[in-house]
Formats: sequence, structure tokens, C-alpha cells
Amino acid sequence: MFYHTSKDAPSLHWYQYEFPKVKELSHLLANVDAVNGRLIDVRSNSVLFDDDIEREMCTFKSLVRGYVGSAFVQHKMKHVVASFVSNAKHGSFTPFGKATEREPMVVDSLTKVSNFLSVSAQQRKLVRLKVCSQVTQHRIWTGTLKEVLNGFAVDLDCLSSRGLNNDALLGGQIVHSCLNFLTEIGVCSDPESSSWMKLSSSRMVNSSDPRKWEDILVMFNDLIECCKKETRLKLHVAKAEIMKEGLLHIRDVSVDSSVGYKEAQHQESLVRKKLSKMLGHSSRCLFTLLLYYLYGRVVDIEIDMCSGAYANGRDGKFCLSLGKILTSDSEKMVGRGVKQLDRALGIFKFVWEMAEMKGCLDLQGHMWCVGADSRILRYRGNTYFVHGICL
Repeated sequence: MFYHTSKDAPSLHWYQYEFPKVKELSHLLANVDAVNGRLIDVRSNSVLFDDDIEREMCTFKSLVRGYVGSAFVQHKMKHVVASFVSNAKHGSFTPFGKATEREPMVVDSLTKVSNFLSVSAQQRKLVRLKVCSQVTQHRIWTGTLKEVLNGFAVDLDCLSSRGLNNDALLGGQIVHSCLNFLTEIGVCSDPESSSWMKLSSSRMVNSSDPRKWEDILVMFNDLIECCKKETRLKLHVAKAEIMKEGLLHIRDVSVDSSVGYKEAQHQESLVRKKLSKMLGHSSRCLFTLLLYYLYGRVVDIEIDMCSGAYANGRDGKFCLSLGKILTSDSEKMVGRGVKQLDRALGIFKFVWEMAEMKGCLDLQGHMWCVGADSRILRYRGNTYFVHGICL
């Protein structure tokens, strides 16, 4: 049951009745963190695949969302924020007061971020042009593909070691072939290596079947087909599907490791031009390239609660608040929460600046935990609040 989706405001009796359940679930899940679609055991930093734990986490977060919307938690949160923020007297709102602001969101496209920030259609064109010029560079494109494949490789090795079927073994072989492909083209186009001195091979000019990006597209199709039935690989399969969009647009571009540096640069330029032209503002492939460009990672960012960019007084400042629900207020868990929120806030800040929005965007992260003491943290210039859930 999703408690926070109820249209009727819960009564005080409901909060009193459900609180023991919230405390119990917090205790049971104390060492479990939900990160971008996966459950992580923070003690071993390993992925948990357990349907019961997943259901308990969903119930716990739904209950906490209900408490965050309560009048007493809202009042306490407003008091805490006001006591730390010097210009809070100008703010007339409390974040996450509306039910729509306590819904989870997966940050997986520029369009979703732009909608949240009320970026105009004209500004979105500007954002896309600026983003494409940066993230379609050859090293970003190949680096993103490698990151997707390396994620696949880790879990495939784990599954293969447990004696699973031949599909996992075949998947591992495909990943290895894809990585070799990307490594070869990376070396031949590197101006720091001796390959820049090479002349084009006359033998390859007349080749009737030159290598193309279509070769890796075929391997991606095979990888998806042999892994799509394995639940533990669903996130990797989803990312491979996303990257296929870019591969489809460049499938006819040649990849020849025998050519000289100038020819290799021309091939890379064709890749960049096609990706820049074909990847639209709503493209998840373009957004995945942006994630790798900014953070060196490709997993989409999942946020527990999102409060819009509100005007904060009359000084041209706006406040954007994102929230995460924690199962424990241990230093390790809070630190993980801060870093997750930092990546999400960074995406919104990046789009705000690329769109040349008017005003300054103030970023805040909020974390809730049962029984925690209210406190404030600073990380990379942003403010993070830890709020306690209690009666």
C-alpha cells in the first residue's frame, strides 16, 4: 500500500498507530540503502536481490512520505531551516508541503529536468546545443559505452561464478569483444601514441567489408537478447537499450584502426556530428552521455522527493530542494545520502546555467530518518539538512 498517495490527510490517530511500524522497518533496514533502482548493503557495499526487502523498503518510504507531509513535521522542518538560513525570513514556503512534491522521481532526461525548472522551448534548444557540443566528444562517447559494458561485466562475472546457464557466459564473451573493439579504436586515435605517425594502409582502402559501428550495434543486440531474462541484469540491459539509440545513428560510420591519425580524427568527427544532429532534447542516450561527462557514471539518479524551484524573496534567488529518505542516521549512511543528492542537484544546476535562466539557484538537500537529531551539513557549497521523524 502506498500510504502517501491517499487524497485524505491522515488523522493524528493514524500517525500514532503507524509509528511503531515505521520504527520497526527503520530498524530492519538500518544497513540497507536504495540507490538508483538497487538495494545496497552498506556494510559490504554489495547489491541485494530480495523481493521481501524491496517490498519493505517501498512500504517504509511511503510511510515516511506521509509523515513528512504532516503538520507537525512541516512546522519543525520550517523552524530548523529558518534557524540555519540567514534569508529564510524572505521565504514563504516550506519544501515538500504538497503531496506532489513528495513523489519519487528518476532523473533520466533533460526534458524531465527542464520541465521541473520551467525551462522555455527556446532555452531548451540552447541547452541541447551546449550539451551536445560537450558530451558527443569521442572520448565521452566511447567512455560511456565502456562504463555500461564494465557494469555488465561485473554482474555477469558474479552470475557466471555461481554456475548459471550459458547465456551468462555468452554475455561475458560479448562484453569482452565490445571492450576490445572500443580499446582498439581508442588507441589508434590517441595523439599521444605512436599511431599518429601511421600512414593509411593501401590494403585496407580496397577492402570490401570495412569495420563499422554497426559491428558493435550487432553485439549490443546479441548482449541484450541473451541477458534480458535475467532479473539481476535488468538495469544493465536497460542502459544497453538506451545506448543503442546512438549506435543506430552512427551505424554506417567506418571504424578503421589501420588508418593514420588524420583519418581517425575524421571518423571521430563524423560520429560527433551525427550524434549532435540526431540526439534530441528528450533523448535518454544524450542524458546518459551527460551523466558520464559530469560524474563518470551512467546510472540514472533516483530522488525520493522533489520540491520545485521556488522564488526565495525578491532578490532574484530561487530555491530548489531535493530529498532522500534514510533508514539510519549513521555517518556512513548520511554521507552516502549527501553524495547522491549532490549528483542530482548538480544536474539541475547544470541545466539551469546552460539555459541561462534569470536569477541564482540555491540548492538544498534534505534527508529524513526516524529518531535523528536535526542538523545541517555543508558539501561542495550546498546545504544539507538532516531531519528526524518522530511523534
